[in-house]
Amino acid sequence: MGDIDEALERAGQEAFTRKPPTTLKGQINYLMRQLKTTKAVAREIGVSQRSVERYRTGERKHPPKAIVDRIDAAVRARWQPQIRKRRREQAATTGGITVETRAQFGYTAPIGTTDDGRLRRLTVHLPPEYARRLFDAREQGAGDRQMRDIVAEGLQEVYFKDGGRRARDLEVSLNTIDYFDVSF
Repeated sequence: MGDIDEALERAGQEAFTRKPPTTLKGQINYLMRQLKTTKAVAREIGVSQRSVERYRTGERKHPPKAIVDRIDAAVRARWQPQIRKRRREQAATTGGITVETRAQFGYTAPIGTTDDGRLRRLTVHLPPEYARRLFDAREQGAGDRQMRDIVAEGLQEVYFKDGGRRARDLEVSLNTIDYFDVSF
């Protein structure tokens, strides 16, 4: 999972209207309702089927931190899918997304090419068309490079070219990401 994919996942989780279950037993029971069998839950979180049964009955209450983190991630990935879908659709049709990043950019222009060595911190609101393209690419399993290209194109048009008012022939690439966050 790349920086942009993780940021989109975090942004989707900010849309939750209720908190996901926090107790181990509650989380395991939620996963059981979603995945139907202890075997499927065990495969999802990387433990034995018997461990899942112990977590469900309360026989084992304190698994290792790595397993707790995997259980929490599995629950959050499945929690309130309709709410997240509605927020994505709103961003892709009317709202757009806000990208906050600290990254190095590369530039190609008629006078030459450069890889800007400094980190730039940008917070830019991208129109719905870029949100739609990002969500579509993510659903189709696009790699990090493709998603970076979509974001770079959005930043190029909105921030660097100012909607076509300057730097007409400028091409921007997103090279190194130090920090990346999205909200919608």
